[in-house]
Amino acid sequence: MQTLLLNADDVDENARMDRVIDAVRGAFTAYERGNAKMPAKSYIDLPEYNGDFRSMPAYLDVREGDTAEETPSGEGWDAAGIKWVNSHTNNPADHDLPTVMGTMIYSDPETAFPLAILDGTTLTMKRTGAAAAVATDHLAVPDATSLGIVGAGVQSYTQLEAIAAVRDIEEVVVSDLDEERVADFIDAFEDRFDVRAGAPSAAGHCDVLSTVTPVEDPIVGPDDVGEHTHVNAMGADAAGKHELADELLLDATIVIDDHEQCTHSGEINVPYAAGTLTDDDIYGELGEIVVGTRPGRAGVDAGGNAPGTGAEGVTGVTVFDSTGLAIQDVAAARVVYEQADAADNGYPFDLLGLAE
Repeated sequence: MQTLLLNADDVDENARMDRVIDAVRGAFTAYERGNAKMPAKSYIDLPEYNGDFRSMPAYLDVREGDTAEETPSGEGWDAAGIKWVNSHTNNPADHDLPTVMGTMIYSDPETAFPLAILDGTTLTMKRTGAAAAVATDHLAVPDATSLGIVGAGVQSYTQLEAIAAVRDIEEVVVSDLDEERVADFIDAFEDRFDVRAGAPSAAGHCDVLSTVTPVEDPIVGPDDVGEHTHVNAMGADAAGKHELADELLLDATIVIDDHEQCTHSGEINVPYAAGTLTDDDIYGELGEIVVGTRPGRAGVDAGGNAPGTGAEGVTGVTVFDSTGLAIQDVAAARVVYEQADAADNGYPFDLLGLAE
């Protein structure tokens, strides 16, 4: 056996978004049902280099009924892996390197053989978009056709790609202080959507809003969103980051991906640490909604795949606080590996010296 090396282009080519969304939905299901193991994200702080390392391991067992994929065994699939990722803010200026770089090791759970080593940065973008899509599918109004995006960086592209896979998005409003990034985003999508630049309030009054910025001073307030806007708060990934005003959070129905991570480094971390927002203000975790133990948006089918007609569920503004989970990385890595292996993509490498 050989280990498959997959660079950024390989990951991008083989991360079919429909399959990644299904896999990430399955990961949330497995986690909620106790069929996943995900130790807390660990940090190695390196203040001398103005950076840190983070390790994110996970194992998940997705049952057949919790995935649209038909597996040969008829019993679903399991997968394991670990992502090693950094954040070094001096990199661009001092070393001409990205601030964040990730490496994913995807392993066979039965034997522990390293099946693939993947670019984790592109993988993160894909699974982050997929997580927003799963949340949008369960929490946005069924007939959503408009998407606002605050922050036109690399994450914005997969937000649109993924959310457009679960809702019939026609209009897109993108907001960013960097006019060149806005122009690049519009250029990338104007042949598929009615896309234009706008202020954060214009983006926020769309049916769905994704915020993908690293700010610590909130840039979206309660008057900047519509009456039924669903917000994917994707930017906060460290203590102190905060995109949405406290008043907006307190008025909204808040759904989180993981309590420990969200209260430590997610969108709610600042008001939670201050005691402004408590556990009573958190509606639940996305996994609960995915498995149907807690209602999502009123009028959306409990399965999340198609609009329903039931009145039960939440209304008004909803917020999904996404910190990014290791189970999502493993689920997405499996999709990439399976697709690349079938298509003979990537570079097979005898990493362990076991090939005959």
